[in-house]
Amino acid sequence: MNNDILTILREREPTFSKGQKRIAHYINESYDKAAFMTANRLGKTVGVSESTVVRFAVDLGFDGYPSMQKAMQEMVLNRLTSVQRIEVANDRLGDQDVVSTVIHSDMEKLRQTGEMLNREEFNAAVNAILKAKRVYILGVRSVEPLANFLGYYLNYMFNNVHVVSGVGAGEMFEKIVSVNSEDVVIAFSFPRYSSSTTKGAQYCRSVGATVIGVTDSNLSPLGRNSDHVLIAKSDMVSLVDSLVAPLSVVNALIVAIAARREKELSRTFANLERIWDEYDVYEKRKNG
Repeated sequence: MNNDILTILREREPTFSKGQKRIAHYINESYDKAAFMTANRLGKTVGVSESTVVRFAVDLGFDGYPSMQKAMQEMVLNRLTSVQRIEVANDRLGDQDVVSTVIHSDMEKLRQTGEMLNREEFNAAVNAILKAKRVYILGVRSVEPLANFLGYYLNYMFNNVHVVSGVGAGEMFEKIVSVNSEDVVIAFSFPRYSSSTTKGAQYCRSVGATVIGVTDSNLSPLGRNSDHVLIAKSDMVSLVDSLVAPLSVVNALIVAIAARREKELSRTFANLERIWDEYDVYEKRKNG
C-alpha cells in the first residue's frame, strides 16, 4: 500500500466517522508529533479511545497501530526541521531522566541494527574494499566524524584512501572527478539526508565505481544509489543525531578488513611502534 499516510488520509476522508476525523485532522496538522505517540496517547490528545485509534489504523489498511505509526515515522524522516526536532524531542522526554532515555534509545538502535544488517551485503562490502584500487569515503555535516574515523583506520591498511568531508556539492565533485570502475566509494547519509552525498554517490556509480552506502534504509536516497547497503539505525528526532549504531557498523568494517590483512598490518604497526617510541608520540608509562 502507499505508505504516505497523508495521501491515504486525503483519499479516505469522506468515509471517516466523527472520531476518525479528529484523528486524521491531528495527524495532518501535527504529523511530526503524532508519529511518535502511542495509540493511547494519540487517543487522549484528540479525545477518542485507544481502541478507536487502533481500529482507525486497521480501517486504513494497516495491520495495526504499530504499522501505521511506522508509516508515519518513515514519512517524517526527511521533513523535520531543526526546530521541530527540538519540540518533538522535548515532548518525548517529558519528565524522564535524560541520560537513561538516551542510553536506552541508543541500545535499541544497536539491537535493531544487529538484526537488520544483511551479513551477505556486509561481506560483499568488505571484499569490494579489499579489491579496490582506491577508496573514497564521503561524509558531510553531522556524519563527517564517521567518515574521518573510518578514514583514519583505513589509512593504516591501504595507501590510497581519500576522505571527502566538510565540503559542499561543488567541491565534492572536484574531489571525486577521477573516480572510476576500479574504485570503491563508501558514503554515509542519515536523515535529514544530505543531497550532496546522494549526488556524489550517483555520480560515482554512473562511472562504474562500487558504492557502499551506510544509511538507515535501502529506500533512503543513498540506499537507492548504492551497490551495497549497510543498514544502521539512527535516531533523527532529537537535535543531535545518534551515531552510536552507525559507528558500531564502522567498527565492524574496520575489524573485518583488519582480520583479512593481518600480516600486512602486523608489519605496519611494528614499524609504527618503533617510530612512535623514538619520537615520543605517546606518553610513556612510568614504573612505580
